[in-house]
Amino acid sequence: MKRDSLQTIEHEIALLVRLTTTHSPKLGSLDRSEYLLLSELDQRSPLGINALAENLKLSLSTASRQVSALETKQFVRRFPSPENGRISLIEMTDSGKDILQHVQSKRKQAYAEVLEDWSEEEILVLEKSLSRLNHNFKKWRSNGC
Repeated sequence: MKRDSLQTIEHEIALLVRLTTTHSPKLGSLDRSEYLLLSELDQRSPLGINALAENLKLSLSTASRQVSALETKQFVRRFPSPENGRISLIEMTDSGKDILQHVQSKRKQAYAEVLEDWSEEEILVLEKSLSRLNHNFKKWRSNGC
């Protein structure tokens, strides 16, 4: 692959992150970290803080801070693990589920509008490519990079 292609890819991803982050406040009251944490819990709840941090590739202290902020908003709750009472598990509250569903609906609507002139095939290629890219980044990060 040409170096110019890698530079273009890097720039386009940086721009995409900027554009979607700038648009996020219009899509609900969750910031990016809150959205990702609640989405992870929605898919795999309940989780211990270590698993949550690992799944999101966060440091344990960062994950703990984010969970505490969501606890303050009453979007998540901690409870003792039935297998090991020394470990706390985290799950979404009904309020957390409600806000996540609201934000996901708004985000899905925005992407539908942005991608309205894309063919189904183009959308499937984008979906597969983004999933693969994120998987590879997680794998790369797990290898100590």
